[in-house]
Amino acid sequence: MTDINHQLHDLLALAQQQRPLVLASTSRYRKELLERLRLPFMTIAPEVDETPLLGEAPLALAERLALAKANAIGEQLQAAVVIGSDQVADLNGQPLGKPGTHERAVAQLQQMRGQTLIFHTSVAVVCPADGFSQQHTASVRVRFRDVSDEAIEKYLRAEQPYDCAGSAKSEGLGIALLDAIDSDDPTALIGLPLIHTARMLRAAGISLF
Repeated sequence: MTDINHQLHDLLALAQQQRPLVLASTSRYRKELLERLRLPFMTIAPEVDETPLLGEAPLALAERLALAKANAIGEQLQAAVVIGSDQVADLNGQPLGKPGTHERAVAQLQQMRGQTLIFHTSVAVVCPADGFSQQHTASVRVRFRDVSDEAIEKYLRAEQPYDCAGSAKSEGLGIALLDAIDSDDPTALIGLPLIHTARMLRAAGISLF
């Protein structure tokens, strides 16, 4: 906790009197997306159990975990503005998370081919010191092509998207697996809906310009 407080002190100096900004995530995709806003921030891994509750719907799971991640860090760093986010792929009501292994990724993509999935990406922004808490979920409809087992293998060997929900890395070769994407926030499918995140950051007092 001492190291975190030192980092927070340095970040506060960089933030020029704004609340320090923390991304409660270890996802490299979310980190790269947040860097587009050109704000100083630090990343901290939230200790949150991501196991779905019994009978929990994909949308409810994404929303619960996003807020839990933000609150987990917000409780430690109450003066900070904390972003928590989570993405769950929804295949006919069945949640698909990160495969973790090649074998699970193959099984996911075989289930997904020819199907339309909804990727629920929820983002929560909290600042306990100000009593601030907002959350938004961007749901992206994605239609997958009916691809062959050989195509799935080639894609997985090339991208190794084992840390992506539903094994779908749309910003890479995974775009070739798709027929269509329907979304009001183009960054939501990658892992952090920046349009909505920026809106909530402004509401929390973080100036982007």
